[in-house]
Amino acid sequence: MTDIRIPFSEIKDILKKVLTRYDFDPERAGLGAQLFAQANLDGVPSHGVNRFLSFLTFIQKGYVFPENLPELLGNFGALERWDGQLGPGNLNAHQCMERAIYLAKTHGIGCVALQNTNHWMRAGNYGWQAVEAGCIGVCFTNTKPNMPAWGGKEPKLGNNPIVIAIPREKGPVVLDMAVSQYSYGKMDIFRREGKEMPYDAGFDNEGKLSRSPSEIIREELALPIGLWKGAGLALMLDLLATLLSGGHGTWQIGNNGAEFGVSQVFLVFDPEKLGMEDWMEEKSDEIIDDLVQSKAFRDYESVRYPGENTLKIRKENMEKGVPVNEEKWNEILKLLP
Repeated sequence: MTDIRIPFSEIKDILKKVLTRYDFDPERAGLGAQLFAQANLDGVPSHGVNRFLSFLTFIQKGYVFPENLPELLGNFGALERWDGQLGPGNLNAHQCMERAIYLAKTHGIGCVALQNTNHWMRAGNYGWQAVEAGCIGVCFTNTKPNMPAWGGKEPKLGNNPIVIAIPREKGPVVLDMAVSQYSYGKMDIFRREGKEMPYDAGFDNEGKLSRSPSEIIREELALPIGLWKGAGLALMLDLLATLLSGGHGTWQIGNNGAEFGVSQVFLVFDPEKLGMEDWMEEKSDEIIDDLVQSKAFRDYESVRYPGENTLKIRKENMEKGVPVNEEKWNEILKLLP
């Protein structure tokens, strides 16, 4: 797949114009376009522009309703429960993280549980949203079944992504990961390029470890991180998202025939409100400084912390243009009036 570089503002403008043709009002179209473009800007195309066309397909199929807004179901102090009304997953997630930030700045801790929503695209966007507000953010989602229970031969668990984000003046620490060895978006990139995965990524239909993205995607048998430990973590994230939100579990999402109606949780801590600001930066720096001083097996390599390169990649892409898959971009351009 060939990438071309396009100015960030142009990507946002084009995507916004397309979204307005799919019943988004201008303000929501602008935010939706920014969230898609931000993923590519930060070096995560698998969950940015690469997902845009499939997102539009979900709208056409009636899985995503552009005009639907989240509805508050209940308020319990620092916890709120919302119904996403099958609206756009990225817009629902952005709003719920905003609410969690507000609750944290009011109570010290804020939690928003969201049911009946859709794929939130790049999960890391919401971690960065939290740290840019000076807060610690944790969020996670369930998905359709696309990973086996340990020892199982069929997809029963979701690869339920989780984000943990910590603000830091020298560079926020932002972990954004699925609990499968590779996300399906990443495997799809390798599949399109005709490449095998660098490490074992899932199972074939005989239960043997595989590096073939096509085979793994077809069977929906991604490899859990940490083997049985990752499978256990996936189950617990599904339970938490489902129970706190009152929404659907992975098994129910699997019965939909497509991935929609997922459950999510957004948890935020405000360091200032919790009296942490006097020592938070110092302790964070001590931990990170110790980590990056680690000796590496190869002299030319170094140890990095999660999110370390994001600001560097963002700066470079703002200057040189954002890498976008040329084939997908041309398909998007065809949607303009």
